[in-house]
Amino acid sequence: MPEQQKNHIYEIIQVPESTGVRFFTDHDTGSYYPNHWHDAIEIIYMIKGEVHLTVESASYTLHQGQCLLINSCVIHSTKYTSPNIGIVFQIPMDFIKMYIPDVAQLQFFLGDPSDNPIRQTKIDRFKETLTQMQVADDIRPEGYLLRFNSLLFEVLFQLYHNFSVKVFRTNLNHKTKDLNRLNSILSYTNKNYNRPISIDEISQIAFLESGYFCRFFKKHMGLTFLEYLNEVRLSHIYQDLITTTDTLQDILERHSFTNYKLFRRVFFEHFHTTPSQIRKR
Repeated sequence: MPEQQKNHIYEIIQVPESTGVRFFTDHDTGSYYPNHWHDAIEIIYMIKGEVHLTVESASYTLHQGQCLLINSCVIHSTKYTSPNIGIVFQIPMDFIKMYIPDVAQLQFFLGDPSDNPIRQTKIDRFKETLTQMQVADDIRPEGYLLRFNSLLFEVLFQLYHNFSVKVFRTNLNHKTKDLNRLNSILSYTNKNYNRPISIDEISQIAFLESGYFCRFFKKHMGLTFLEYLNEVRLSHIYQDLITTTDTLQDILERHSFTNYKLFRRVFFEHFHTTPSQIRKR
């Protein structure tokens, strides 16, 4: 849930030196961000409205009052089809490693508290801590950093003791290599999305034979490269629809979505409405 349109690739989290983490209340009028990842745990807590997410090909809808945690280096996308407000909290792994040395062997899960009152109590406490952080961040009272950082370490303590599971990452180096290769593919795509990109061309960027490239991309991204390319274009088109008064034809030409029939179908599949209805909202 980035604050503004960014490259949909490996995202470098910019954090203030005073806290070492990225925390903000996001007022989103509507946006779509295709698959990306970052070397940070991301926590999204919906205050108002809803968000549609895909996390490693699994789909979720996060409603008001619900909270989701996305582990570091996990490919995910976010889609907001109506105005909403949410807390976004990104904790870089390098920061966590200073206080939880074995974090590389941990995965974090908030889990489903259904029929589990103890877990529900832990999640309620976790969300209350996030709300207190939001109040401190919004008001910035005298001694703000003391208050915010004390809550930050309370979150780390809760994550470590209540929501972590030890895993054995025997293929960690292999996963890192795959993510680095994907990063070069997605970076190139994001820079050149507004012109045709052939499979042969993008395969050369990845240093892969075209047939293997197609299987590699589908395995890791959950969709074909051409589907992803159109999603990148769609995200820019959506942003222009809600922030400009340009004609749809001009917007489509700007972002190289030349097949109008395909665009209408893909747009409706993602947003369940038409471009004109999006603008009316």
